Amino acid sequence: MAHHKSAIKRIRTNEERRQRNRNRRSNMRTEIKKWRKLIEEGELEAAKTGLPKLAGLVERSGQKSVMHRNTASRKVSRLAKELNRALAAE
Repeated sequence: MAHHKSAIKRIRTNEERRQRNRNRRSNMRTEIKKWRKLIEEGELEAAKTGLPKLAGLVERSGQKSVMHRNTASRKVSRLAKELNRALAAE
């Protein structure tokens, strides 16, 4: 257990941040799953309109240090690629 005041505060803030990041990551993953389900069900128009919102959510996760910015960009790129593949197949 920490004895210094600053170390005690650091433990507290780390825990708060961990919980916040965990919540954001969970929400992001849930939204991605919902979006992928739209593609599986063939609702490509809904998926097409939902992609910008989803991309914003993923990019925001990168900005808020939930994940690295490059990881967020890569995820957005792959989601767009997934949609384009589905649209081409139709």
